[in-house]
Amino acid sequence: MRGLVLAGTASGVGKTVATLAALRAFEAAGRTVQPAKAGPDFIDPSHHARVADRPSRTLDPWLQGEGGLRRNYARGDGDVCVIEGMMGLYDGDAASTAGVAAALDLPVVLVVDASAGMESVAATALGFAAYADRTPHEVDVAGVIAQRAHGGRHADGIREALPDELAYCGRVPPREDLEIPDRHLGLRMGEETPLDEAALDAAAETLRTDRLLDMAREPTPPTDDPAAGKTGEGGGSGAGDEPPRIAVADDAAFRFVYPATRERLAERATVVPFAPAAGDDLPPCDGVYLPGGYPELHAAALAEGPALGSVADAAAEGTPVLGECGGLMALAETLTTVDGETHEMAGVLPASVERRERYQALDHVELRARRDALTASAGERLRGHEFHYSAADVAPDARFAFDVERGTGIDGDREGLVEHRTLGTYCHLHAASGAFDAFLDEVKG
Repeated sequence: MRGLVLAGTASGVGKTVATLAALRAFEAAGRTVQPAKAGPDFIDPSHHARVADRPSRTLDPWLQGEGGLRRNYARGDGDVCVIEGMMGLYDGDAASTAGVAAALDLPVVLVVDASAGMESVAATALGFAAYADRTPHEVDVAGVIAQRAHGGRHADGIREALPDELAYCGRVPPREDLEIPDRHLGLRMGEETPLDEAALDAAAETLRTDRLLDMAREPTPPTDDPAAGKTGEGGGSGAGDEPPRIAVADDAAFRFVYPATRERLAERATVVPFAPAAGDDLPPCDGVYLPGGYPELHAAALAEGPALGSVADAAAEGTPVLGECGGLMALAETLTTVDGETHEMAGVLPASVERRERYQALDHVELRARRDALTASAGERLRGHEFHYSAADVAPDARFAFDVERGTGIDGDREGLVEHRTLGTYCHLHAASGAFDAFLDEVKG
């Protein structure tokens, strides 16, 4: 599957809209397109999935390693893969768009804000192309998409200013109906605020699909079978084993799950989705997974529904329960919203959580297990990421599963609250880390 990377000059330049327009343009040209996202993100991929009608792959060398990244790419399905970058092309010390492009040896199309420039767009693109020589990555900046560029003289001036080695790949027009509203944690989800179909079609028509297709190329292949090894992306239960039933919260409050994680759970277990914020009770199960999301926006519904009480009962009886970020918040004793309203949560973990006005952590994370835990053995290291606006006030006798080697964790030094066979972390993990295999092994006992 050929691919290319749409990278920005900075955050907020319009990469997501340009990516959605490219997805639509390829589909209009009769191509089956696979979306992907560089770096740890759940929100932009929700927009990709809505437009492409298939899950967006996550590509992050910190979370997956370069081998896991290539295997995850290879598990995609389509004629061409469009990868949306993170932040600016070269930004990020643990992982960057440049690192993803280099790991796959794919060309980069630079998304440049052209709202107040013509020749300066070319100058910016040339600077980004030349800067590759100052980095450890082999980066091929091959083309430019002019974001928020008018047609006519404006587009002509940009195209004429670009040198031959930088292809003009079209523009995205400046339209208010091509803006995606945001909130804390980033843009609103794709199913909440989809772009206007007519506006997206108009943006797709102003891209040079032929040049983008000519530019796309085959990536560096994985060195082993994409379905093999402890990548969290292959294998299964032993012959004759009865797969465990894993209840996975899946609704407006719990929606941050990587496609590879869903795939791995489905490969090794019977996944039973339930919607706590919509009033569902916990279904019969052998283990519970509460992923991240927006429990702070649905705290009242969670408090009033039956699911959290049932999760607490299951946890007390020894059922393994894993909560990530939003899941940690739901497993706490109370959750206080930004409006100051406090709601009772499951009460499994000895902590009170409060949503703050500013983000409390945003980083790639490395953890070292202090003891055997649901997702790692004692001494093992896990890599993940964190991004949250809440803070947890924990009890003095709280037990922690991990020491923080990089990142913030729960209190700056420690991460992973433990009670019974329940683990709650602010850290999000990818299936390639092996953490979900460890969880499933614990569930199976």
